[in-house]
Amino acid sequence: MSLYGALFTGVSSLAANSRALGISSNNIANVNTVGYKASVAQFETLLARDTPAGEFSTGGVRTTTQQRVTTQGLTQNTDSSTDLAISGQGFFVVSKEPEASTGNGGLLYTRAGSFTPDEEGNLRNVQGFYLMAWRLDANGDIPVNTSSLSPISLGQLTGTAEATSRVSIQANLQASSDVIAGYTAGDIATGAETATFQRTIEIYDSQGGVQPIRLAFAKTGPNTWAYEAIYDGDPANIGGAANNPVATGTMTFDTNGTLLTPAAPVAVTVPWAAVSGLAPQTFDLNFGTPGQTGGVTQFETPSSVGSPSVDGAVFGRLAGVTIDKDGYVTAVFDNGIQRQVYKVPLATFTNPDGLTALNSNVYRVSEQSGPVTLSEPNIGGAGQISASTLEASTVDLAKEFTDMITTQRAYSAATRIISTADAMLQEMLSIKR
Repeated sequence: MSLYGALFTGVSSLAANSRALGISSNNIANVNTVGYKASVAQFETLLARDTPAGEFSTGGVRTTTQQRVTTQGLTQNTDSSTDLAISGQGFFVVSKEPEASTGNGGLLYTRAGSFTPDEEGNLRNVQGFYLMAWRLDANGDIPVNTSSLSPISLGQLTGTAEATSRVSIQANLQASSDVIAGYTAGDIATGAETATFQRTIEIYDSQGGVQPIRLAFAKTGPNTWAYEAIYDGDPANIGGAANNPVATGTMTFDTNGTLLTPAAPVAVTVPWAAVSGLAPQTFDLNFGTPGQTGGVTQFETPSSVGSPSVDGAVFGRLAGVTIDKDGYVTAVFDNGIQRQVYKVPLATFTNPDGLTALNSNVYRVSEQSGPVTLSEPNIGGAGQISASTLEASTVDLAKEFTDMITTQRAYSAATRIISTADAMLQEMLSIKR
């Protein structure tokens, strides 16, 4: 091994340890970067062996960077429901532009889940990348083409209303009430007869409006009652008074005062006319379960109605969103309605450590990583999503400072190689003097 070879070996050591120091410095600088994965400096021996002639060829060292992308960082709780962390394998799919995608081109991947709405309501992280997800259809299903992704846009969720589809009644009809002789269905709506007992409930139409429905009861015989559901709003909304009542029927009770019929909820159709601008509406009117006292009863106490159970809601504005461990993004409106609108996929790879790291803590697919697979959280090896949490950096400061000390010592030793070889060269050059 020549003196020049020793110099080259020392120089390679200086370069390798400088690179190692750079890796440690980068890790320390990102100790508080959300989702950052610490890298490790790996030293690799260059050729250094005896030749067949018994001479020793010059060797050296070089440093390569090994990514530890699969290392799980600690999760930290936050106050934002759109801060997300992944427990297990997988990456969030992000895009630099808030545009829908039907393929993997231009998509990047990250574990940095500090997402907040921008000025248009699109969720993006502090690095400026938009969170991509599957937009759910009317049935709450993800697209058949799982490569079809859209940015999560809260700005499009302006508000919603929900028409009533179910009404449950709790009431008592006084057993000793007088029988109305000659009653015919519809007589109460027309005013030909006076109801034995009646109360008005409010239902919600397709536009979130409140509509009055009067439930009128007439005793027609022993343990037998007739009922009418009467619309008490503007008659023009249902095409005129001739369409009232919107439902009629008969109720019977046993000798103990419990309901016998109807045995199932009654379908009530409100015939909204075109002038109302409302969608056709049918709701189930539930009088109770036969043989039980949880619905309408006939006891010898004054007729009364408890609080009816009416589903549906008036128009409500978006109050916030929640994201569950399975990735469902649920819009919460101030009228109490909750609706699943998106599902966040997780990207998995055969070799995540082979991804190409880019600026802003994102990764790109490479030949070493293998192709991307978009999976639903908790399925196919993908991890689960935790809302209101962030994944901390995997940097261990104690380890990094220790590595810096050993790197500094190795660097100092390498300078000794160079200074010693230089001194020996000086001695050799002084022989001719």
